[in-house]
Amino acid sequence: MNILMISHYAGAPQYGMEFRSYYMAREWVRMGHNVTVVGASYSHLRKQQPSTGEEILEGIHYLWLPTTRYEGNGAKRVISMLQFCNQVYRHRKEFIASRPDMVIASSVYTFDLYPCRYIARRSGAKLVYEVHDLWPLSVMVIGGYKRWHPFIAALQHCENYAYRHCDMVVSMLDKAFPHMQRHGLTQDRFCCVPNGFLKEEWENVDKIELPDEHQQLFDRLHQEGKIIVGFAGGHTQSTAMDVLIEAARRLENREGLAYVMVGKGPQKDELIHLAQHYNLKDFYFLPPVEKRCIPKVVQQFDICYEGGVHSFLHQYGTSANKMIDYMLAGKPIVKSVDEPRSEVERIGCGLQVEAENVAQVCEAIGKMADMSSAERVAMGSRGRKYALDNLEYHTLSQKFLDCVFKS
Repeated sequence: MNILMISHYAGAPQYGMEFRSYYMAREWVRMGHNVTVVGASYSHLRKQQPSTGEEILEGIHYLWLPTTRYEGNGAKRVISMLQFCNQVYRHRKEFIASRPDMVIASSVYTFDLYPCRYIARRSGAKLVYEVHDLWPLSVMVIGGYKRWHPFIAALQHCENYAYRHCDMVVSMLDKAFPHMQRHGLTQDRFCCVPNGFLKEEWENVDKIELPDEHQQLFDRLHQEGKIIVGFAGGHTQSTAMDVLIEAARRLENREGLAYVMVGKGPQKDELIHLAQHYNLKDFYFLPPVEKRCIPKVVQQFDICYEGGVHSFLHQYGTSANKMIDYMLAGKPIVKSVDEPRSEVERIGCGLQVEAENVAQVCEAIGKMADMSSAERVAMGSRGRKYALDNLEYHTLSQKFLDCVFKS
C-alpha cells in the first residue's frame, strides 16, 4: 500500500516534535507499506529544522517543502500555513503519480484538506482527515476570536468541507463526534486513534542514566522516605501548575510529601517565584531531560499530577502524552482536568477532580499519600496494563488502517 501523509508540523527524532506522524509512518513501513510524509521546512515545535527537499529516515520518505520562519501566532504563521498548502498543490502531479491508496490530511489546521482531496480524487485514494485539535473551535476559545473573524470563518468553512467530503475522520479525541456531527460528519466515518508509545522506549529503563542533578535529588528524597508528587512536561498556563503549588502550600504541614517538577516552559520562572513566595521547603524544579530519559524520570514519582484550566474543550476528550508516560510507569495519577469519563476514571488508575480546584487536588493527594505503597502500585498497575494492551503504536497504526479500510 502507498500512504501519503500531509503534516505541516511533522517531526522526527533528530528534529524534535511532532512525533505522531513519525511513529505511525515507521510502523506502516515495518508492515511493508510505502510511506511518504510531507512536512514544512519550518515548525515552531522542532528543536532543529530539516533541509528543504527529500530525505529518507528509517524507510520513511520525507519531503520538506519550503515555508517562511515565524514566531508566535501572528500573521507570519498564517502565511506559513498558506505557503505549505500551496506547495502541496504545486506538487500534486508528483503525488498523484505515486498512486497513493490513502491520503491523510494531518496538519492540525484544516486548510490542507483542499489539496489533499484533489490528490485523493484523482488517484482514487481514501481521504482521511486526522484531527489533533478541534479547529477553529480551539483557536476561538484559546485566542478569544469571534466566529465572524475572517481567519476563523475560513477555518470553519474548511472544517465543514472536511467532514462532508472525507472518507474517514481519525480523531485523537474520543468524545469529539457530537461536535463533528453538527458540522456534517456521519457516525460511520468517525474513528478514534489516540496518541501512543513506542515499546522500545520503555525497554531497559533501568539502564538509562539521568543527569546528576536529577538523580541526586531523587536519591536524597527516596532516602528521606518522601512520597514524591511529580510532574513532567511543559510549564505552561494550560497545565495549571499554579494549582499544584497552591495545594502544596495548603498541605505544607503534612510531613513526608515532596514535589518535583521536571521540564521547561514560558511560566517556569513565574512558578518558581510563586513557590519561593510561599517558602515551600520540599518543592523542586528540575531542568528538562532528553525524551529517552522521561521513562526513568517518571519512575521516580510516587504520585503523578496532570492539571488543566477550566475549558469546555476538554468535554471532547484529551490525549496528553504525559498521561501515557504516567500509565506506563505504573504510577497513580491525580488528574485535575474537566474531562468526562476520562481514562483515569474508566480504568481506575488514579483520582480525577475538577480543574483548578485546589481543595479537591489536596484531597486527592492526601488520599493517595495515605495509601500503602502496595495500594498505590495496584492503582498504577491498572493504567500500565491498559496502556500496554491498547496504546502501543504498532497496535494503533493497525487500528488506523482497519478504520479506513474496514469491510
